[in-house]
Amino acid sequence: MATNQFLQNELTAVLGYEPHTRIDRSKGDVNYRNGTYTRTIDTEYGEINLTIPRDRLNKFQNALFPPYVRRTDGLEEMVIKMYSKGVTTREIADMVERMYSHYYSPTTVSNITKRTEHLVEEFHERRFKYSQYVCVFLDATYIPLRRGTVEREAVNVAIGIRSDGGKEVLDYSIAPTENGAAWSELLQGLRARGIKDIQLFIADGLVGLQSAIEANYPQVKFQRYWVHAEHNLLEYVRKNDRREIITDFKAIRQAENLQAAKERLAAFSAKWESSYKRRIKNLVQMEKLFTFFIFPTAIRQTIYSTNLIESFNKSLKKMV
Repeated sequence: MATNQFLQNELTAVLGYEPHTRIDRSKGDVNYRNGTYTRTIDTEYGEINLTIPRDRLNKFQNALFPPYVRRTDGLEEMVIKMYSKGVTTREIADMVERMYSHYYSPTTVSNITKRTEHLVEEFHERRFKYSQYVCVFLDATYIPLRRGTVEREAVNVAIGIRSDGGKEVLDYSIAPTENGAAWSELLQGLRARGIKDIQLFIADGLVGLQSAIEANYPQVKFQRYWVHAEHNLLEYVRKNDRREIITDFKAIRQAENLQAAKERLAAFSAKWESSYKRRIKNLVQMEKLFTFFIFPTAIRQTIYSTNLIESFNKSLKKMV
């Protein structure tokens, strides 16, 4: 359990050395591990069993579960999520001191939280429970990361939707920029860890992405993000034309069937080509805009919309 591991990490921080380190116990002032005892805590999710470590000199008082307390106020959620949400080590140290009158230096907090890195590795290496997904959204968002200096890097995210409607983050990768090689490596990982069948990928038209998809899932269908196509179209549109173009463009994807959508696209092109020739040409030549029409009407909006993954990316940026 992550909570028990965190308690062990706390004791390591207090003692100043790792478990199984050989020490000279002949000196009377040497402190070392001295077994454990168990406690049961009632939480909002049910009972959890804690294994509380002891030290010989009785200097260790864990900051998370005060003595004799049998209930928590969501504290285990703080233990598991606080670091993952991007709270700085100094802020965590201050928070623990205010809440529990127990001071941890930022360096100590940093050393404790670094020991959760194996959870990240386990996420990237886990075998998938499900081998089939109806569709998978692929997108990248840029966030500032520190590698000596702070630079904005691409976080490539894959979110899958199963046939039962369940959604899950399948994997992510970090690269200096969004590129086909990074996506290819991510998709290879999905396939190697058990995802064998995907009906539809939904993504932007990044160069190299479609070839990466075809190499790993050759039978899959592909749908371009409509919102991205719309943004590209509107980038240089005059302000007084924007509302009308948005309305006309929206009408294309709301057509009853594929043939009607193509007819509306042709009409849209004829209406606006003289004013925005290059933009309209790019739109007309854009491939994989209408793949969603082969799916049931009830789920089409979910397919061409980017709401799902954009909401996730927004939450990710808020966390960091």
